[in-house]
Amino acid sequence: MPDGVDSTLRTVRWNKNRVVMIDQTKLPNELIFVEYDDFNQVADAIRNLVVRGAPAIGVAGAFGLALAVLQSKATTKDGLLADLENARKILFATRPTAVNLGWGLEKIMHTAKSGNSIEHIKELVVSEAKKMAEEDIEINKAMGKNGSVLFDNNDTIMTHCNAGALATVAYGTALGVIRATRESGKNVKVIATETRPIQQGSRLTTFELKHDGFDVSLIPDTAVGYSMANGLVNKVVVGADRIVKTGHVFNKIGTYQVATMAKQHGIPFYVAAPLSTIDLETKAEDVIIEMRKGSEVTGIGDKKTAPDDINVINPAFDMTPPELISGIITEKGVARAPYEESIPKLFQDGNS
Repeated sequence: MPDGVDSTLRTVRWNKNRVVMIDQTKLPNELIFVEYDDFNQVADAIRNLVVRGAPAIGVAGAFGLALAVLQSKATTKDGLLADLENARKILFATRPTAVNLGWGLEKIMHTAKSGNSIEHIKELVVSEAKKMAEEDIEINKAMGKNGSVLFDNNDTIMTHCNAGALATVAYGTALGVIRATRESGKNVKVIATETRPIQQGSRLTTFELKHDGFDVSLIPDTAVGYSMANGLVNKVVVGADRIVKTGHVFNKIGTYQVATMAKQHGIPFYVAAPLSTIDLETKAEDVIIEMRKGSEVTGIGDKKTAPDDINVINPAFDMTPPELISGIITEKGVARAPYEESIPKLFQDGNS
């Protein structure tokens, strides 16, 4: 198997003042790379799930601002910062639930404001966005190492949605933990849920795990309870789009059901996410859950699977409460309950 995670499956990268992404809407049928030179194209790509996964859209947003800074015709620093702020608003509006997008955009805006000339700002912004992409990979590898000790030889690990290389710049969060477990010499199998309605599990997770030589089985979302009740699963690991300081985890719709089932069957349920996914400010009840269009549920591709004019409730995310979570795996260590104490400690300097 080629060293594909860091090369062919690099989800988003900067090349010759363009943003290059894997078009995830085309997977698993085709592995297609798209190139953008306009931040509005990047905003559309985030909105339309060409790129998805909280860490990946954080870096994609940063690259979007890098394009915006190069596109700007401003002749003053204030004018350039105004153009960047306009681009930030457009990019930020694309996906409201994942906290990494706002994090990535704010980091770039902070960097831009430190520049002392137009050329200096352009140089700083592009450089910082590229650095964020590289750091994402290193963070995921550190997270993977921290999480690998929680998994045993011959474990079968269930995962939901896609928290792999395709959800990050490369390597992955939940799948990064699974990769690191294998790299530590342990034999593991994976059960992936299909993750309706966009089917990130069947289209993306199984694609990249098969690509990297893992023993992976696909199940319908409705077979989670069956798999656990019949002893097919030892542990669960998922990613996250936002974690608040109380340990409430916002992740792909269906995560709450998986966690509830895991609790019922005494199966450890872990969440893997970088510190950039943790929101220390917002209360769980104030997090906006993105609602997506009904057509994602009433059909698959061009095939209709529901009657016309049916009402649809299609939330993209749900909230898993802390009492269902065995541990939150980060690049700085594993937080355990009580999360209101353990999560803030992750942010203290020198913590390992």
